[in-house]
Amino acid sequence: MANTKALQETPRRRARGGGAARRAERTAPKLEFAKFIERNIPNFEILNAEALEIIEYNAETVLEEIGVNFVDNSEALQRWREVGADVDGERVRIPRGLARKLCATAPSRIIQHARNPERNVEIGGNTLVLAPVYGPPFVRDIDGGRRYATMADFQKFVKLGYMSKWLHHSGGTVCEPTDVAVNKRHLDMLYAHMTLTDKPFMGSVTEPVRARDSVDMCKILFGDKFVDDNTVMTSLININSPLVFDPIMMGALEIYAANNQACIISPFIVGGAMAPVSVTGTLTQVLAEALAGIAYSQMIRPGAPVIFGAFVTSIDMNSGAPTFGTPEASKILYGAGQLARRMNLPFRSGGGLCGSKLPDAQAGYETANTLNAALLGGVNFMLHSCGWLEGGLVSSFEKFVMDADQLGVLHSIAQGVDISENGQAMGAIEEVQPGGHYLGCEHTQANFKTAFWRTEVLDYKPFEQWSEEGSFDTVQLANKRVKKMLEDYQKPAIDPAIDDALQSYIAKKKESMPDAFG
Repeated sequence: MANTKALQETPRRRARGGGAARRAERTAPKLEFAKFIERNIPNFEILNAEALEIIEYNAETVLEEIGVNFVDNSEALQRWREVGADVDGERVRIPRGLARKLCATAPSRIIQHARNPERNVEIGGNTLVLAPVYGPPFVRDIDGGRRYATMADFQKFVKLGYMSKWLHHSGGTVCEPTDVAVNKRHLDMLYAHMTLTDKPFMGSVTEPVRARDSVDMCKILFGDKFVDDNTVMTSLININSPLVFDPIMMGALEIYAANNQACIISPFIVGGAMAPVSVTGTLTQVLAEALAGIAYSQMIRPGAPVIFGAFVTSIDMNSGAPTFGTPEASKILYGAGQLARRMNLPFRSGGGLCGSKLPDAQAGYETANTLNAALLGGVNFMLHSCGWLEGGLVSSFEKFVMDADQLGVLHSIAQGVDISENGQAMGAIEEVQPGGHYLGCEHTQANFKTAFWRTEVLDYKPFEQWSEEGSFDTVQLANKRVKKMLEDYQKPAIDPAIDDALQSYIAKKKESMPDAFG
């Protein structure tokens, strides 16, 4: 009898133990990282051959007859003279075909190396690399409201980016930490990207000397020869639209191109203010500016890695405020992607863009419109993919994790449709027969863990359970998610000698100059 009792009780003890193990597995911190997206779906092409040829012809006409300005940069003007451009003061007129010929040496694909080789990304072809919001001076969460960003906020965003499964890249200025001197904050931001994550990151472009610091710090992190031979940074080089190339951005471009580091050469356009109100007119200006900027990078170093950028939004003609997620912006994105592919260059655009002040329905609609357009439009590098709020003035902690969660949808769509034997599921249909259900069939049991994309933020519980648990809305759930991710954060290991060398470099640089906040 005793033995029988023991046998009867053992399964119950095992069941309790198994349940506890499963609960522990579900609640234990997990570091999951998705590889950069490789599309198995076609790109959406909105322009026919005639439209593309018209835009390309008109862009070359702009360069030849109107020209572009290279401001306060005598060396750039001399370089243009040497390749055959007509230079009149700061105006550079580029003969038809010259810019495109110079652009031909730019590579079609870029491998950006991370300090953890498993996090390396490929930019170009059918890939899509997702990077977070860039540049806002303010941050927002439901605990502290809207406020100027600090270095502590910056470090939190870097940690959230590291912990976000679907995010492939740590980005650059995820927020602008205003509590550190302007001339020194880039050092702390780079250090955060180099030590708090092992994903790839971006360099500083706010002064040429800061670009040099970025290269020098990367040589400490990766080694001199590795940096000389490989791309370990991307950097955002905005063109001062319309048709102006300023010395700060060009100075940074010159340093990065000379050192084989990737530049996103990106017209920054608000349609109706910095470009024509028409889609075709805007695309003409985008192409003209991109051609001139990419050509210049190849004059610095033939073969320097570049990304054809297009950041374009429209304007509310009543208020003058920029708008996001609009159909016109999507049309320009689609068209610019086609133009970039015809040049055989990687393409940057898109992001979780919105004009809303809060992570609300407006933010969701506008963000989804841009994210989907970027996926279908062939974007290879998506900056601002999560966290953008208030037209780019605010980095939102809650929206960061809401957007980062939705990036998983892009991964799923990009996979296309499985038509393998398993995908066809004929065995399941045969097993279930008419009137049955698929919940317990062999095919469902084998595939249920991976068959459907699963959110880490949104709520799908029955009303009664949702109500009993506190009736939390999406922003509240996202706030909880932020706190859980930061609680679970595990810093990736780094060689102590490299860490010491980085800290020593930063300390010496800071000691060499007084603080400047202007």
